[in-house]
Amino acid sequence: MNITAGEDADRKISARRDIALIAVVAVLAAVICVKFNLSEALLDWTRPFESLQLDELPAVLLVVAISLIWFSSRRYFEANRQLRLRRAAEAQLAETLAENKRLTQQYVHMQENERKALARDLHDELGQYLIAVKLDAMSVHESMTADPGVHAVARSMIANIDRVYGMVSGLIRQLRPVGLDDLGVTAAIEHCVNDWRSRLPLVAIEMSLTGDFETLDETRGLVLYRLVQEALTNIARHAKATAVQIRIAAGRAVDSGQCFEILIADNGCGSDVSAPRPGLGLFGMRERVCALGGSITLASELGAGFQVEASLPMAGAPS
Repeated sequence: MNITAGEDADRKISARRDIALIAVVAVLAAVICVKFNLSEALLDWTRPFESLQLDELPAVLLVVAISLIWFSSRRYFEANRQLRLRRAAEAQLAETLAENKRLTQQYVHMQENERKALARDLHDELGQYLIAVKLDAMSVHESMTADPGVHAVARSMIANIDRVYGMVSGLIRQLRPVGLDDLGVTAAIEHCVNDWRSRLPLVAIEMSLTGDFETLDETRGLVLYRLVQEALTNIARHAKATAVQIRIAAGRAVDSGQCFEILIADNGCGSDVSAPRPGLGLFGMRERVCALGGSITLASELGAGFQVEASLPMAGAPS
């Protein structure tokens, strides 16, 4: 809105300047015509060419000038109409984008709440039942009266229960970051990276976290965590990298607002960032960051690794 007001002020100043210039030129032309009797001189000059009717040339030029004024005014009003339509379309587009960001942020918030509730149910309900079944199987296994066949079945049940419990624990970690609610986003990100270090022993993952993460609200903390989680997932699936660098640091945005600068880079095989992708991971990362007023840039070349750079405001994101 401020830019539009500035443009209107500049346009008014330019119009006044043009009117003043036209007035000065008209006055100078009148002074020259009066001083040199330009009309009489023109008549004397054209008298030898009376057969060509050159004395009618001023009237023709006057008609041409009036026609040009009419033509330019038509174009001026048409340009103004198109400009108003364009501004209305831009305003509508800006409103639609703001609404889209609001809906995206609301969707992400609802998704995280559902994940939190599902993780809690898995831990409190299914986890407790698995522990109870395991305790029963251990009681049977340790029973002295059971025959050897029952001992073997109980031992197999305990092993299977341990595997299922491990899978449930993995699902809980994917649904809700471990330690986020109790220890904060820093501990959650460190746990996520350490988990990937154990999964990818041949990949050197370096991480640097600097800044006051305790001031982040839950939404921004989750976006930081999901950004790191999705990037490491893509690296494990596609990159074939041997080294990964993760750097999250507090910085200052262009508008002097505080923000977190995120860099995640690997030395893997890279990819064509302009090519269409079957998954929604990178798209989801972009939507999460942009919904909070941040920005994200993907850079990669075949054989030159992949790099994710993002900027996430600490506060003041559009709602």
